[in-house]
Amino acid sequence: MRHSLPMLRADMSITSALDRMLESGLSGLPVVDAQRHIIGFLSEQDCIPKLINASYHCDNRVTVNDLMRKDPLTVTPEDDVFELARIMGGAKPKLYPVVEDTKVVGIVTRHQVMLFLNKQLQSCSINY
Repeated sequence: MRHSLPMLRADMSITSALDRMLESGLSGLPVVDAQRHIIGFLSEQDCIPKLINASYHCDNRVTVNDLMRKDPLTVTPEDDVFELARIMGGAKPKLYPVVEDTKVVGIVTRHQVMLFLNKQLQSCSINY
C-alpha cells in the first residue's frame, strides 16, 4: 500500500487535479473532504471523454465534482490480498483507495498486488 499520495477536492479545477494525478504517476486519485473522508474517485478513464470536448473548446470550468465517481470502490487494510487480486483480474479498477473509518489512509495498485503475488510464489518450496 502506498501511504503518501496526493488527494483531490471536489471543487478543484480539472486542470489542477490532472496536474496532481500526472505528477503522482497514478491513473486515479481519491477525492476527499476536509477531514480526509472519501467522497469520490477520479480516474484517467473518467477524465478523457469530458476532456476531449473541454480541451477542444478551451472550457476550463470543469471541476473534479463534474467528473468524479461518487460511489468509489474501496478496500480496507484488513482486506485479503488474494481476494483483491481476484477482483483486479477482472474488469475492475487498477487501483483502490484504502479506507479506514471512512478516511483515506493510502492506495493499493495492481502493480503492488502483482509484486505481492510474485513474492508469495517465489517463497513457495516445490518438492518433487
